[in-house]
Amino acid sequence: MLAKLSTRSAARRCAGVGAVTLTLLGAGLPAAVAGDGPPGLSRFYRQKVTWAACEAGAPDDMQCGKVTVPLDYARPGGGTIDLALARYRATGKSRGSVVLNFGGPGGAGVPALAADGGKEFMDLTNGYDVVTFDPRGVGRSSPVSCGIGTDADSSDAGGGSGEANPDLGNATAARKALEEWKKVAAECAKHSGPVLPHIGTVDAARDLDVIRQALGDRKLNYLGFSYGTRLGAVYAAEFPHKVGRMALDGVDTLTEPLSEQGRVAAEGQQTALEDFLDWCVQDIACPFGQDRRAAGDQVLQLIGSLDASPVPNGYGGRLSGQDLVGAIGQALYSKAMWPSLERAIASLVQDGDTRGVEAFATGGMAPPPGDGQARQARQARQGAPERAGAARPPGSGGGLVGAADVPPDNAPAAMMAINCADDPDRPSAGQLTKDLGRLSADYEAASPVFGHYRLSELLMCYGRPKGSDFIREKVKNVDTARMLLVGTRGDPATPYRWTVETARRLGRSAVVLDNRGEGHTGYASSRCVHRKVNDFLLYGSLPPSGSSCPPDTQPGISG
Repeated sequence: MLAKLSTRSAARRCAGVGAVTLTLLGAGLPAAVAGDGPPGLSRFYRQKVTWAACEAGAPDDMQCGKVTVPLDYARPGGGTIDLALARYRATGKSRGSVVLNFGGPGGAGVPALAADGGKEFMDLTNGYDVVTFDPRGVGRSSPVSCGIGTDADSSDAGGGSGEANPDLGNATAARKALEEWKKVAAECAKHSGPVLPHIGTVDAARDLDVIRQALGDRKLNYLGFSYGTRLGAVYAAEFPHKVGRMALDGVDTLTEPLSEQGRVAAEGQQTALEDFLDWCVQDIACPFGQDRRAAGDQVLQLIGSLDASPVPNGYGGRLSGQDLVGAIGQALYSKAMWPSLERAIASLVQDGDTRGVEAFATGGMAPPPGDGQARQARQARQGAPERAGAARPPGSGGGLVGAADVPPDNAPAAMMAINCADDPDRPSAGQLTKDLGRLSADYEAASPVFGHYRLSELLMCYGRPKGSDFIREKVKNVDTARMLLVGTRGDPATPYRWTVETARRLGRSAVVLDNRGEGHTGYASSRCVHRKVNDFLLYGSLPPSGSSCPPDTQPGISG
C-alpha cells in the first residue's frame, strides 16, 4: 500500500534521529553446522528464541524475545541486526506458532499485539502460540528515520513550493516539489544508517523464514493484514514448500504502479467519506449539518480554509487542511471510528480543538516527549531489572533499541522506505512532471478531497535507488498449500478487486472469501470473517472459493 501519512504532516508532528545497531556475525548465534539452513545462513537457522518478560507496560501474559538476521543476505558474513519478537502462549497443547503482521508498511508488531491485551487474537491461542515481530527498520528493530522536524532543512519536507497546497499539475510547482523530495531522500539516508538499502519486503520475507525456524516450526502459519498480505505473498514465492496455513486479509496489489495505487486509494477513500457523510447528517450533532449535499461542500471548504490558514495544534505545530485530509483518511479505515471522527471534527470546527483530529493523524500516538521526559524514561529503564528483549539506547552496542528510543517519525519513514524498496519504477524528473500534469485531473476526478493528498505521494521515491522487481516478476503461480485471501467490498485502502487480481496471480493455491462489509480488513470487524479465518488457521477448514460473509451491524452505527 501507499504510505498513509503525508511527508508534510509527518514533518510537522515528528522529530528525532533514527539509529541502527549492528552486531558482528556470531554474537549470540550458535556455531555453524554444515547443512543447516540455506547456504551461508546456517548460523542464523540454528537459533532458538529465548522468551521472558517484556519491558514494563506490556501485558503480564505477553512474552518477548529476539532473533538475529543478516543485514545483507547477499553477504551473510557481514553485519547483523536483531528483530524484536513477542508472543502469547497457547492455552493448551501448542501445535506451534501462528505469526501475525499488522500491515503498514512500517507497522511495529510488538506494540500492536500488546494493544488491548491482544484480545482479538486470543481464540488462536486455543492451538497456537500467537507471535508477532517488528520488521527490519521498524519499531525496535533497527528503526529508520528521516530526522523530520529536527532542523530547518527538513521542517517542511515534501511540501513542494512551500505553499500549503501547491498545484502539482503545474510544472513549476512539481519541479520544486521534486527537489524537496530529493532532500527528504538524503535526510532519510543520513538518519537511517546501513539498514536502509536492505529494508524491502524481499528481505523481510527472508527474515520471516529465519523466525519460523527459530520458533521450531516446520512450516509457517501466518495471518497478515493489508501490507502484511504483500509480505505473505512474497514469502510464498520465496519459500513455497514452507507455507503452512496462511490467511491474507485486506489483500494488497502485486502489480500496479504507484500512480495507479494512488488513484485507486483516492477513489476508495472518497467512497468511504461519502458513506460517512450519509451517516453523519442523520445526527443532530454532525458538524456539517443535516443537508447531505451541503455537507460535501463544507468538507472541501474546511480543508481549503485550513490549507490557507493552518491553526495551532497545541503541540507547537500547526494543523493544515492536508493534515486534516490525512486524519480523515485514517479514521475511515473502520466504521467503528465514525462517531469519534464526528466528535473530533466538531471540536475542531466549534472550539478550535485539534486534539481529536491529531489523534487520528498520528495513529493515536501522543506527540514525542520532550528532552526531560525522554531522559526520565531512559533513567527508569536503566534502573529496572533486565527483561527479555530489553535494550540499551542506540549506539551503546545492543541489538534492539529501547521503546523510548524509537524515532517519532519511524512509521512514515519506514512506510516510504519499504514502498520505494518494493517499487522498480524510477521515472526521471521530466517524466514525473509530465505525468503529474496528466494525472492531476484524474486524481481530482477520483476524489476532490483525497486526490491531491495521494498525488503528492507519487513523488516520495524520487532521489532513492531503484527498488526490486522481484514482486512484479516472480510472485505468481506459487506452488504452495492453499491460502485464504479475504477481500472487503467497502475497503477504502485495499479494494476488493485487488483481492481477485492477486488471487488470480497467485494461482490455484488462492481461495477467496468475499466480505461484503465496510472498512479496512475484515478480521476485527466481521464476526463471519473472524470465524472463517480461525477455522482455517486452527482446523484447516477452508470455505469454498468465492463464498461470502454478510456485513456486520456494529453497535452505535446503523447500516
